[in-house]
Amino acid sequence: MRILIKHVSAILFVSICLQTATAEQVSISLEELTDKVRGGWAGQMIGVSYGAPTEFRYLNRIIPEEDLPEWQPEMIREALNQDDLYVDITFAAVLDEHGLDATTNDFGAMFRDTEFALWHANLAARRALRRGVPGDLSGTPMYNIHANDIDFQIEADFVGLMTPGLPQEANTIGLRAGRVMNYGDGIFGGLFVSGMYAAAFFEDDPRAIVEAGLAALPTESSYAHVIADLLLWSQNNPDDWRKAWYLLEGKWNGNEVCPSGAHHPFNIDAKLNGAYVALGLLYGEGDFEKTMLISTRAGQDSDCNPSSAVGILGVVLGYEGIPNKYTAGFAAMADEKFNYTPYSFNDIVESTVTRAIALIERTGGSVAGEVVNIETQEPQQAAMEAWEDYGSLKEEIAFEDDRWKWSGDWERTGIMLWGSERISNISNANGSAAEIRFEGTGASVTGILLPHGGQAEVWLDGELHRTIDVYPDETMAKARESIWHAFGLEDKRHDLRIVVLGETYGESTGSDISITGLQVFE
Repeated sequence: MRILIKHVSAILFVSICLQTATAEQVSISLEELTDKVRGGWAGQMIGVSYGAPTEFRYLNRIIPEEDLPEWQPEMIREALNQDDLYVDITFAAVLDEHGLDATTNDFGAMFRDTEFALWHANLAARRALRRGVPGDLSGTPMYNIHANDIDFQIEADFVGLMTPGLPQEANTIGLRAGRVMNYGDGIFGGLFVSGMYAAAFFEDDPRAIVEAGLAALPTESSYAHVIADLLLWSQNNPDDWRKAWYLLEGKWNGNEVCPSGAHHPFNIDAKLNGAYVALGLLYGEGDFEKTMLISTRAGQDSDCNPSSAVGILGVVLGYEGIPNKYTAGFAAMADEKFNYTPYSFNDIVESTVTRAIALIERTGGSVAGEVVNIETQEPQQAAMEAWEDYGSLKEEIAFEDDRWKWSGDWERTGIMLWGSERISNISNANGSAAEIRFEGTGASVTGILLPHGGQAEVWLDGELHRTIDVYPDETMAKARESIWHAFGLEDKRHDLRIVVLGETYGESTGSDISITGLQVFE
């Protein structure tokens, strides 16, 4: 199978030439398989630790090389407290507990009961799960405005690392797990990454690896179009990754629905950041450091993206092939547990190999002594789904705008978060109300999720639409979040009214409602 990229009327699309799919048996020593799994986990840890100081500090711009950190062996400990790792590993634990057939609801039940810090699609999914939404719906746009965000993409490594040469199995597992927090392109990001991992066990050409990841996606998806564009642009500009980066920015960096990204340079969209992963692989030429630097310098989620890129390359190289400069710190921490998990680096490597062997045997392969025989699979496209009918952002109406009408007891309040003051209107008085009229087909009320957050009713066009709460289920406040959203509305004037109930929710320590503004879509 080869992926051919064509250009017709300025629209790029992918034509996948399907050949008769026959399973090809390949053999690999158990030692080499383990080394590649170890290299994949190590690469993921190195990439996220290296990029952590620059994460979301460079938006819509390339990170200057002089602003990158100088690697030190002790930096690897940063990985123990990274959500990229502890969520990834916790999902892997579901398969260890429930077996290879673990369901979406199994993954959802685990996720619902976790206590670690989360953001974006992960946070929205866990809040939905704790409020009774089933796991197969918690990632959908109805409950999760972050459905297209990067979350599953940065947590799908565990899938790819247990599916060597088995991309169809990677899609099967990925669709079950990713459904918990994402939908459409948000899930496809995880399939793209896990498909590249699956290919990396037996392929050392980075371009072929990116093509293999692309082959797991429906060709009509926006995610597939982004990667197809990048493959063409990298082919036309083989020596200039910056040129490809600028082309990506010009065509694909926009129309964010994530509350933090709409009308702002921040972009946590899965497909744009996934393209930065592929950018590093395509221009890194198989060199570990070069691949990591390019994926980092692309900006935005500049710890997650190099984590995925050199995680995949770590499988190609194996742990022993990663430069010693980056692995020197592992011996001192290889048996320390990742935060919120019972797994160490050595534990997760062993666990992953065990699951990989079980899956290999289930799919017709075998283990003979120290030799593993794998009946490899051709990639197959996942079924198409998309959330793109939210339209485009029309305007953002801050709470200070005169179009907002406030009644009752509201106070303009500042809260310090991540080194800056976040200001909103806050009330906990029963009956206090905020009203606004807008014209559009969708809207999102933004606010701050508060450890002392309470409940409110949301009335749309004179009817009770939903009762909400602004409790994050964490002790940490979360700014620029959607506290209510609705899309697919009739394109007309709408009246929105938010009424404070003065009631706590769950383990919240108060009953405050925070409002920062309204984002209107058309």
